[in-house]
Amino acid sequence: MEVSNVNEELTLRKRNITPNLGGIDEEVYWEAVVNRDSGYDGRVFFGVRSTGIYCRPSCPARRPRREQVVFFQLPETAERAGFRSCKRCKPRNAADPQVEMVRRACKYIEDQRDKHPTLEDLSVHTGVSPYHLQRLFKRIVGISPRQYADAMRLEQFKAGVKHGATVTGAMYDAGYGSSSRLYEHAKAKLGMTPADYRRGGKEMKITYAIVDCELGRLLVAGTEQGVCAVRLGDKDDSLEENLFNEFPSAQVNRDDGGLGGWVEQISNHLKGNQPHLDLPLDVQATAFQWSVWERLREIPYGSTRSYSEVAREMGRPSATRAVARACATNPVALVIPCHRVVREDKSLGGYRWGIERKKALLKQEASRTGK
Repeated sequence: MEVSNVNEELTLRKRNITPNLGGIDEEVYWEAVVNRDSGYDGRVFFGVRSTGIYCRPSCPARRPRREQVVFFQLPETAERAGFRSCKRCKPRNAADPQVEMVRRACKYIEDQRDKHPTLEDLSVHTGVSPYHLQRLFKRIVGISPRQYADAMRLEQFKAGVKHGATVTGAMYDAGYGSSSRLYEHAKAKLGMTPADYRRGGKEMKITYAIVDCELGRLLVAGTEQGVCAVRLGDKDDSLEENLFNEFPSAQVNRDDGGLGGWVEQISNHLKGNQPHLDLPLDVQATAFQWSVWERLREIPYGSTRSYSEVAREMGRPSATRAVARACATNPVALVIPCHRVVREDKSLGGYRWGIERKKALLKQEASRTGK
């Protein structure tokens, strides 16, 4: 590792500065940088490790290599991490008033994380109504103020345990008032308990089953918290290899009669006998991926949306490619119905488990609903 990278890493650790606290997928930001998308100016800033300078996405300077880039949502955060303002694009110059207002809200959430500010607190601080603030915040940041605060605390916790802090120490440093509060969020966002996360998932216990289904062979895997993998394929060996590669340090055991009825529910869904799946999940994801997946779960059985429609509904019209990537990385087929997302021209697009399976799923759902 280069000396400059080491020094920056030490600086970030010392000052407890974690980039990307808003939790938006980094690839959305990187795409904005590559395209010099001025629509993201004031909403995100990128620092270049090799130069120590931070810029706005539309900066006319030469694009750095991806591995040299780190993202921040506020100029102040970039500067606390040791980056200097670019003299060409002047990222500190006044931005859109609405963006500035949301920046103030973000800063207030970060400064008040120990007190867990409410939407009403933010309304008083920014001088706008709670309804207007909520709508504007979600449009600009992509998530709600509460989700922003949750993502910020969780990212700080994760950084703490990665850098050697105890789970308890990292928990209180991140603003969690109790272990139950942390575990409540960790189940949904870490995909494992905090202690397991610190150990790289070594002590995760995963049970899986493989059965025949309407589309070949179906693998369902889960932990005590919920379903962590749903795969479709032709051969057991390849399905198992995929699972083992995803969880190389976990204790993984096959039990075709286990998993508390989850396999049966998914099998019935594939037969068209159970249109709606509402199973507990235990998966890892960024806040952006969660936002996409939650949107997919709202698509009615028998209906479809285009990737661009999903992006627009999320308030991220330029994030079509990022939505497609979130669909492609969906670890729980069917439970999160990524097969219901198609291209703008209504062609099927891609599907991790084969385009013929996607076609069959959509055909069956349409026949059941008469669409």
